[in-house]
Amino acid sequence: MEWNKNEFLSEVEYLLGVSGTEISRANGKELYNAISKAIMADLHADWARAKESHSKRCGYFSAEFLVGRAIFSNLLNLGILQEVRAALATRGVELYNFEEVEDAALGNGGLGRLAACFLASAATHDIPLDGYGLRYRYGLFKQQFEDGFQKEQADDWLTWGDPWSIRRESERVRVDFADYSVYAIPYDMPVIGYQNGVINTLRLWQSEPIEKFDFKAFDEMRGKEIAENTFRATQITDVLYPNDNTDEGKLLRLRQQYFMVSASLQDILKKQKDKGRSLANLAKYHVLQLNDTHPVLAIPELIRLLENEGMDFDGAFEICRAVFRFTNHTILGEALEKWQGEMVRRVLPEIWEIALKIQARAEKDGLDSARTFIVKEDVVYMANLAVFTCSHVNGVAEIHTGILKENTFRDWYALYPEKFVNVTNGITPRRWFLLNNPQMATEITARIGEEWERDLAKIKGIENYIEDKDFRKKFTQIKLGNKRRLAAYIERREGITIPEHFIFDVQIKRLHEYKRQLLNAFSALYIYNELKNGGLPDFKPTAFIFGGKAAAGYFAAKAIIKFINEIAKKVNGDSETLDKLKVVFVQNYNVSYAEKMVCAADISEQISMAGMEASGTGNMKFMLNGTVTLGTLDGANVEICEEAGRENNYIFGATVEEVAAVKKAYDPNKILAKNEKLKKVVESLIDGTFDDNGTGMLKTVYDSLLSGDDPDRYLVLYDFEEYLNMKLRLISEYGGEEFTTKCLKNMANAGKFSSDRSVKEYAKNIWKL
Repeated sequence: MEWNKNEFLSEVEYLLGVSGTEISRANGKELYNAISKAIMADLHADWARAKESHSKRCGYFSAEFLVGRAIFSNLLNLGILQEVRAALATRGVELYNFEEVEDAALGNGGLGRLAACFLASAATHDIPLDGYGLRYRYGLFKQQFEDGFQKEQADDWLTWGDPWSIRRESERVRVDFADYSVYAIPYDMPVIGYQNGVINTLRLWQSEPIEKFDFKAFDEMRGKEIAENTFRATQITDVLYPNDNTDEGKLLRLRQQYFMVSASLQDILKKQKDKGRSLANLAKYHVLQLNDTHPVLAIPELIRLLENEGMDFDGAFEICRAVFRFTNHTILGEALEKWQGEMVRRVLPEIWEIALKIQARAEKDGLDSARTFIVKEDVVYMANLAVFTCSHVNGVAEIHTGILKENTFRDWYALYPEKFVNVTNGITPRRWFLLNNPQMATEITARIGEEWERDLAKIKGIENYIEDKDFRKKFTQIKLGNKRRLAAYIERREGITIPEHFIFDVQIKRLHEYKRQLLNAFSALYIYNELKNGGLPDFKPTAFIFGGKAAAGYFAAKAIIKFINEIAKKVNGDSETLDKLKVVFVQNYNVSYAEKMVCAADISEQISMAGMEASGTGNMKFMLNGTVTLGTLDGANVEICEEAGRENNYIFGATVEEVAAVKKAYDPNKILAKNEKLKKVVESLIDGTFDDNGTGMLKTVYDSLLSGDDPDRYLVLYDFEEYLNMKLRLISEYGGEEFTTKCLKNMANAGKFSSDRSVKEYAKNIWKL
């Protein structure tokens, strides 16, 4: 893309003038859309060229693409961020006033952010990777707290418009369910490589009714019927992960997943035929990566589509084996999706029949149906379907892939060891360093050059400057500036003041019991009690900062949010400890919030029970921004310690092997019997210290720790003492020369955790591009 300041400003002023607005008087929404559209107008040549630049392309099927706010990252990747800012300044417009532009709310956590990083890295290295997903009208949800409770509201991110997408009406396809049909309308979003002229595509599908307006029904005043027909069509892409605590919610999820894969596959097959290519040669031109189990319905759907084209089942199945690859992201049973046969038959009867055919094929291949099955007792096991069919199955961290081989898919691994590979996740250094921490990036480039921006392994050169007094001073100053900006943002958004000299102890991630936000909350309350009783005299002022959303139907996770907010209210309202301790749970944590937090944090909390976190990518973002990890040997933490040195991080807790041994005879009540101070913290859940408005939420948390079939399932109480001691040690070491060295060691050794490296490994070893 050729940049011309005058042409750009003229285009912006023209677009504003169409609506009768002058640039100096335009509001934020008008400016944002005009500026974005002016940039988009110059992308088409590069975009069209990229679509035809490779004979074989990979399609990345994912229920989530957490792309975040597009304008700043797109301008950075085009190489014109500062030029556009300067050009707008001549008209009295400040580019960074668009901080309030809504994030594209198309994902929840690491799964969706990883997908976005992969697309960005692929474009940067000219790897033909295109994303296929859903264009959710309201995304996950907008999170607000009312009296400490999470409340979900529609996240209308489209309020600001969607200037970075193009609606391709002529390429719509029809998706049929047993009871009704809908149109899938594609919206294409450019994925811009870093200053290289390559633009790949993220294609997102929006569901719409076949007949948008039934005039006859309206004329006969049957408005309710019109509304119901429209609602059942559009609800498919209304929200990400509808609450599946009811059969209606489960059915909607099933429809979502089928809608996504059917539309994407129909699109791919049509393009194959339009180019005069035989469907029998599909694998020669396409490889399709299934990002977790959500898109695994693509396997029977491709068979169905190929059978409709006249191909027999065996031929279609072999094409599936040649085309599909599968990434597993978790060992959690609820995420290894299973669909009840009755439910599948109700809306997708042809898919059910094909699932039975695949089961028969597995038995024909000699698989033991007692241990390796696709359909069993009227249930379709989606992860098993993927492992049986796909040519490659990968985990996302070395420890995670080992668990898949040794436990989760042990029987499958014994049959197909050659299928299983590891690709450790990564993050893009453009979004997560150049864009969110520009001053630090400038300091690094001044010392080692700019090659690290495309090859993060080159950041290793910073090790030569770790003892450089000037560099250490600049690192400390920039970190303080980042903390100052984050504190101002939190005060503006949350109404809580955090002094910049406080230690920023940050845990930001999706709310799940295994991620153990509860462990962190217990430590905050424990420390507060100690301070109140005159203990911890040398405790350095610390702010415990949380962020993350709990799924709307996840009662236990929402209870933990309420508990943390109750602690925050108590701690932040106590004048005796205000100079030592703060607790804040930020509302509506998203990519834009994360961009400010990862470069300001002093401590990165990665404290899941060992064996539960597949990888984690938040830990990588913190590491790259020069933050030490307080964590367990879980997920990518293991590899972070291998790269940066365990001695430069703060590791605690039971290992994977120890977890298994502990659970054989574990009684959490015995731990409380020996630790009165911890007992006081835990009993605050039920002794009236905190109020959950009669919901029973806090007692549910208490009971999950001390009673039931699997008390303290995630070893919160077992790991607490070692965790607390390690945290207090870290806090005591903060600010010293050795601590600064640890921060810089982490930054200098973050090279492995680039999504550039990850996506290159996929392209070479899995996609064979």
